[in-house]
Amino acid sequence: MPIPLIDLRRQHRSIRKRLQSAIKRVLKSGQFVLGEDVARFEREWAAYCGVAHAVGTGSGAAALHLALLVLDIGPGDEVITVPFTFIATVSEITRTGARPVFVDIEPRSYTLDVEKLAEKIEREYVFHERIGYLVNRTTWRRLKAIVPVHLYGQMADMRPILELARRYHLRVVEDAAQAHGAEYRMEPEARPFKAGSLGDLGCFSFYPTKNLGACGEAGAIVTQNAAWAERLRRLVNNGRADAHQHLEEGFNYRLDTLQAAILRAKLRYLDRWNERRRELAALYREKLADVEEIVLPEEMPYGRHVYHRYVIRVPDRDRVRRQLGEAGIETAVTYPVPLHLQPAYRHLGYRPGDFPVAEACARTVLCLPLYPELREKDVARIARALRAALRSGR
Repeated sequence: MPIPLIDLRRQHRSIRKRLQSAIKRVLKSGQFVLGEDVARFEREWAAYCGVAHAVGTGSGAAALHLALLVLDIGPGDEVITVPFTFIATVSEITRTGARPVFVDIEPRSYTLDVEKLAEKIEREYVFHERIGYLVNRTTWRRLKAIVPVHLYGQMADMRPILELARRYHLRVVEDAAQAHGAEYRMEPEARPFKAGSLGDLGCFSFYPTKNLGACGEAGAIVTQNAAWAERLRRLVNNGRADAHQHLEEGFNYRLDTLQAAILRAKLRYLDRWNERRRELAALYREKLADVEEIVLPEEMPYGRHVYHRYVIRVPDRDRVRRQLGEAGIETAVTYPVPLHLQPAYRHLGYRPGDFPVAEACARTVLCLPLYPELREKDVARIARALRAALRSGR
């Protein structure tokens, strides 16, 4: 029997009654735009993330766009992020009129390399006393923000990122689209912080395949700042202050009420599902730890990985993937062309070799099946098939 990369049908069967109840509640209410379920999900998601405010959006991309806008990022500005991520991280920077600036990733966590970030800022920017911002020595654009991407379920190393941001008067927007429930400890024995709660704003996608997924498109922004949250609520709803007054031009970026109800039904299971993902990740490690050709995912000492994806690195990745497919095992490749080499960003002037870690990962990463309903015997079968594929290539 084939093993899919993810099987949402199993998840939805296991909570069918709760999902049906949530959908019936919305249908009975007749409130299909905004309404009580959206307001309640926003409160529940804010409480889960440990922040004061959450604002629902129509997608994770919409969340990123609005987070940058509320920080007044636009033409003449630059925003630092990574080239190894989904395109929405960067497209929403350019949508504001700002210019994305790339820094390579760290080879163990696949997240923003903090040492390279510090080197880039110190080498390429100078503080402009009159305007109060760092300015690029070449483009003379203002550096306004850093967007660390929490990838595959693991957070970037936020403490040094936040320290750099404070030192240089920069804002931090967490792209937490793949990190629902991931945690970070500022000190080894300190209380952990949830993804999204450490930066100025945190952005989430609830695309169906996420650890907390809707049954369609959905997203959210979280923040501690009440003024930003108030403006975000206007911006998602066409800039509307009340039924007839628009304080500014906004967007139709509202969170759909049916999706909010579904997310509320699923949220109570998120920690349980994340723990199951961690158990399966540990089982993968047990089954594959002695295979020298494989680079297994590593949980960084500062945080708690929630394994949105179980991503290994293997030589001859495409051949291995093909053989796993022949054995009935579905896999995926994330970001085989890093963003600095995408045709859409050719105008930024980057070249092959500029970000060697991102480029190496693009050639070698392979996502194995991982979802809470995956069985232990499935993991064992995948591990056997992977070993066989690697042996055949020796």
